[in-house]
Amino acid sequence: MASQNEVLFAKDSVYIHINVQDTKDKDAHIAGRVFLLHKAEGNFIEWKAEEFLNLESQNEEWDVIGNVGYRNEGSECVSMNAKMDSRRKYNISFDVLDLKSFKRSAPNHGWAYIIFILKDGTTFPALHFHNGGSKALLKELENFITIRRSPNDQRLFLVQDDDPEMLSKSFNELSLFSDSSGAYVQKFVRDPNKGMHKKFMKDPYTTTMGGFSKVTNFLRDVLMTPDNNNLVRPQSEVAELLHDDIPGMEISHMDEPGFEMVTKTKLPPRPEVKRSDPLTAQRWNSFFDAEGCIQQVVELKDIIFRGGVDPSIRSDVWKFLLGYYDWDSTAKKRADHRKRKVDDYFRMKLQWKTVSSEQERRFTLLKERRGLIDKDVTRTDRTHKFFTGDKNSNLQVLYDILMTYCMYNFDLGYVQGMSDILSPILVVMENEVDAFWCFAGAMERVCHNFEMDQNGMKVQLSQIHKLMQVYDPELCAYLESRESGNFYFCFRWILIHFKREFHFHEIQRLWEVLWTDRPCNNFHLVISLAILDNEKSTLMENKFGFTEILKHINDISLSIPLEDTLRKAEGIFLQLKEYKKLPKVVKEILGLLPVPTSLSMENSMTSSSLQDLKSEANSKVDTPQLMAGGASSGTGVHVNGSRSHALGNKQSSVVMDDGSKILT
Repeated sequence: MASQNEVLFAKDSVYIHINVQDTKDKDAHIAGRVFLLHKAEGNFIEWKAEEFLNLESQNEEWDVIGNVGYRNEGSECVSMNAKMDSRRKYNISFDVLDLKSFKRSAPNHGWAYIIFILKDGTTFPALHFHNGGSKALLKELENFITIRRSPNDQRLFLVQDDDPEMLSKSFNELSLFSDSSGAYVQKFVRDPNKGMHKKFMKDPYTTTMGGFSKVTNFLRDVLMTPDNNNLVRPQSEVAELLHDDIPGMEISHMDEPGFEMVTKTKLPPRPEVKRSDPLTAQRWNSFFDAEGCIQQVVELKDIIFRGGVDPSIRSDVWKFLLGYYDWDSTAKKRADHRKRKVDDYFRMKLQWKTVSSEQERRFTLLKERRGLIDKDVTRTDRTHKFFTGDKNSNLQVLYDILMTYCMYNFDLGYVQGMSDILSPILVVMENEVDAFWCFAGAMERVCHNFEMDQNGMKVQLSQIHKLMQVYDPELCAYLESRESGNFYFCFRWILIHFKREFHFHEIQRLWEVLWTDRPCNNFHLVISLAILDNEKSTLMENKFGFTEILKHINDISLSIPLEDTLRKAEGIFLQLKEYKKLPKVVKEILGLLPVPTSLSMENSMTSSSLQDLKSEANSKVDTPQLMAGGASSGTGVHVNGSRSHALGNKQSSVVMDDGSKILT
């Protein structure tokens, strides 16, 4: 600390948790010290990692190089620079007058933590006090800010404008709470780009994946400002996306302009949901008969949905979940099938490998896709041990699979974000061919997210809006009043199915749960409701606006508790399912409408597939049969390599001559 700064409070053993997969990992918890400082420009809360504090006290042994790294005469300078760079991004510093609110840990739940939230929506990583001290820090803050506890969320404390009457009792409320553990929140750095709205409309996926923070200002300009005549969406289109009210529900107009609230939605109580243990190798093997054919597919999927899959068998199970292997295939059929798929893969790989530089000069599309893949491979999950190191051979495999997919799916090719879908699959498979075909199956489920007409994304964001209108009309109306009723802050969630919102090992668990298609094909949308339900008090009681909502939602990345979220999401689904006045459009989204018998696929199903479908019908769970090459999603399917999309909620099905079903 600089000598001119007065230290009002200091506490060591304050950690930021960055990796909850293995708490024994020495890098799982970053040790640091938190300070309350009086500076010339104001009073500041600061946290610094121990490595930086040690460096500051040992400057005589180091040569500072610019403002980027440090050099020691020893041989470990390169690795030390890399470690310093990785730690530097977690440092925290803010003026206490910029504090909007903070969250404390739940009672009796481990280490105490505090999450600070600023007025601009910035949400800092949770600071975990391993040796106590959180209450003492907050007591010191009592001298500078006025606090009141949220009436709706006992963990949330709001900073008020100066009120002497409230000052004396505000911190008495804090003693009611005990310590708990929390999760790491990634700091969000705003980078307002004047031309970002134009860039997003041209290529929304590159813009969003390259820097989600840059979406902050362009949305208001593009969707809601009439001045941009060349870029603004038609009013009818914006109205359809933002204000497609559910028929039959009364709307009350509040005094605040643009604030509407559905007043007659009273849902039944949310049932308590329990999660189970993952599918084990022993139990997995028990589902195979003498010929290697899986029995009781419905029960198996239920187990996976309820608890996921043990990592030791994940590579085997995912091949079925992603349509690489048919559920009713025997061991021999799978062996023969894989031989064919190996040949198919290397034949497609050879197609782009043998393109000469002279050919590529006249093949602009391939050249552009190669350039995009080159850039993305070098920055996809590079902190994961599977991809670390500049000469890591796994990076080449990642590149080769993405290039080969361009040959497999000429129409879609490559769009930024697809490497995020492939990365966890490659880590699990550890085999180029298997990873490719599983990736192709995963893309069948989400390919409509990446198409440049944006229809797939628009449909799903609109569906979240419709679900929220029923589930929580108060929050929905608030978001609409803050120009966020389009739910565009959920864009990244939906685009790559929460890949950057959870830790790497957690996203593997989440995806295998989603791939069971339980309790419905659009369960990822219900998960979005569950996450927003957790953040409701923070958004509304802080009175966050358009920009703050975007920043806060981005900042909760890597701090969302997966199992709690899955429990809540399933509870919300069951809650909506039991609502007797559930609108038809919401029933369609949740797959609660019966399938007409005229759309039967019996001619194309094996007897075991039919039995699977009948069993699922008896359990009242809408889970369409997985087909080779992937499963359909709620908004579109692939049949024989061609794509079709559901437009809004007006969709129907047609049975082809071969018995397959497509949406029209």
